Amino acid sequence: MTEATRLLRELVAIPSVNPMGRPVSGPMYYEHRVTAYLEEFFRGLGVRYERQPVAPLRDNIVAYYDAPGAYETIMFEAHQDTVPVEDMTIDPFGAVIADGKLYGRGACDIKGGMAAMLAAFARIVREKPRHAQSVVMACAVDEEFTFRGVLELVLSGLRPDLAIVAEPTSLDIVNAHKGVVRWHLKTSGRACHSSNPDLGVNAIYRMGHVLIGIEQFAAELKQSRSDPLLGPPTISVGRIEGGISVNTVPDECTIEIDRRVVSGEDPARAPAELQAFLQRQLEPEVPVHCDPPWMCKQALGPEGSVEAVRRLGQAIDAVRGRHVVRAVPYGTDASTLAEAGVPSVVFGPGDIAQAHTCDEWTPLDEVEQASEILYRLVARGKE
Repeated sequence: MTEATRLLRELVAIPSVNPMGRPVSGPMYYEHRVTAYLEEFFRGLGVRYERQPVAPLRDNIVAYYDAPGAYETIMFEAHQDTVPVEDMTIDPFGAVIADGKLYGRGACDIKGGMAAMLAAFARIVREKPRHAQSVVMACAVDEEFTFRGVLELVLSGLRPDLAIVAEPTSLDIVNAHKGVVRWHLKTSGRACHSSNPDLGVNAIYRMGHVLIGIEQFAAELKQSRSDPLLGPPTISVGRIEGGISVNTVPDECTIEIDRRVVSGEDPARAPAELQAFLQRQLEPEVPVHCDPPWMCKQALGPEGSVEAVRRLGQAIDAVRGRHVVRAVPYGTDASTLAEAGVPSVVFGPGDIAQAHTCDEWTPLDEVEQASEILYRLVARGKE
């Protein structure tokens, strides 16, 4: 078993579930067990490392290889957390290998990419290639929900010369992706006993009108603008919650909104734009309230990463013979790093279609190839 495969198997076997804002407890949740594993790994390599506390049981961990005579620093960045495991049809932490694939929660998103980066980082530390550049291996927390980990990396002052962010891209280079804004929207009413509902005001009924309005807004949004790489912006309602019991008319209903923004849009304006549209569409007796967003991330554009794309493309060509550069609709830590002035691209093994699925898996041959590509990127230096 190669080092990259062994690392992936061990990482998947360690739960690091992001509770996604839910009040939970237990060893399955949060990233602390993976962080402890990574700390032991870096200690075994004899490299300098540090923890960055972000929240209880949630620390970034950052390791450093300072290459002699290096004139630049390359960051490998991967997140430690996974999405929840409900409705999975396989053992989420079994890390079973079959038919050249490794199965389990996070195998694709993004422990396969993390394992490839760790194996490349370890090889660089041990072999010390003559022309290697310095490397920062950054493992961040809370990417799946609020991106707090990468924000802490930026606030800590880390400014490498370029960054490779691990996500499942099928070993293609992603140089552009949509941004994301997420927030709660609420309708209020007046509670009463359900035996006499006319004495109350049903907040869920009010939300029904809002949902029809959001569906209309979604259609208009798609026609309003289109980015040549990313396509049109989108909006989606992912969760709804309201009421305390079936025999009580609910006085509040809440939905969670996911709005994907394209280049040129200000994500901070998205909630107000929706609210203004709804106020024009709805009757005055259906007021809505938008909470401040808990996530607000810019889109990633290709402008600052031309050199990073060229050099990573050369490393991919050396291993696979050709490379593809493309844009994707999902968001990553790369946009936060790019906004801080770090040229950033997204790259990793696995297909995004397998991420978050009931039988999540990643192909082991891509994990091995990703590790070799990243090693070559660092070992060749700037040409």
